[in-house]
Amino acid sequence: MNKLPIKIVLLFTVLFTSTHLFAQDDFQGKAYYMSKTTMDLDQFGGQDMSAERKKQIQERMKSFLEKEYTLTFTKSESIYKEEEKLEAPGSGGRRGFGGSMAAGPKYKNIQTKELLQDQEFFGKQFLVKDELKSITWQMGKETKQIGQYMAFKATATVEPSGFDFQSFRGPRGRDNNEKENDSTDSKEAAPKTIEVVAWYTPQIPVNQGPDDYWGLPGLILEVNADRTTILCTKIVLNPAEKETIEKPKKGEEVTQEEYIEITTKKMEEMREMYGGRGGRGGRRGRN
Repeated sequence: MNKLPIKIVLLFTVLFTSTHLFAQDDFQGKAYYMSKTTMDLDQFGGQDMSAERKKQIQERMKSFLEKEYTLTFTKSESIYKEEEKLEAPGSGGRRGFGGSMAAGPKYKNIQTKELLQDQEFFGKQFLVKDELKSITWQMGKETKQIGQYMAFKATATVEPSGFDFQSFRGPRGRDNNEKENDSTDSKEAAPKTIEVVAWYTPQIPVNQGPDDYWGLPGLILEVNADRTTILCTKIVLNPAEKETIEKPKKGEEVTQEEYIEITTKKMEEMREMYGGRGGRGGRRGRN
């Protein structure tokens, strides 16, 4: 029962001794994150795939589902970028499905509530420009150690941002006259909200975090949202060489809602093409 008060005393001691660091006008930090997303291939028409085939697809999509990012932040601005890395021979690199949906830098300004992201989708460049949406966090009492930092738990219910894979599903053996309703059915089945668990540290008293997450009284070190986990692996405060935080500028300007509509429509077209080439419907056509 006495563990939590002791932790809090230690935390405030650290905060008091490092206040001058974060009070500097030119304060900047850099956090490194690992992101991993799992995928249920059965939702993509993979019910009839062999275990070996599923494993092959998962390996090919690994570069798309497992990524490394850096978050460069000040007290008011941040830029979230994917780390460039060399792909293993034979992995296909950025070509294919993952390379067709490459996400560029994401800029957040918590003072002006500005959100900008450079986004490529099937060869076309977009600049997603929107208002940074507030997140209603429920503050918890649980704590855990992440690296050298004490982290506190917070939870929230949010609407998914970007393309929702749950709405892109392969054929399930329906009759042709049912395919017209498949798109509607899949959208209705897609979750309209997701539960988010975040862990933040008041030892770094900025309202920043990875991806779309922000608004807690400390840097967000870990996020668990639906099938995605984002974990901070390293933090550098006030690096000797500071990085200029530049706003993304390339691409056709669209809102987040418009971008979701564009990507969802394109993926539905791909789903129809996939359904026409294989699956149970394709086998029935050969009988």
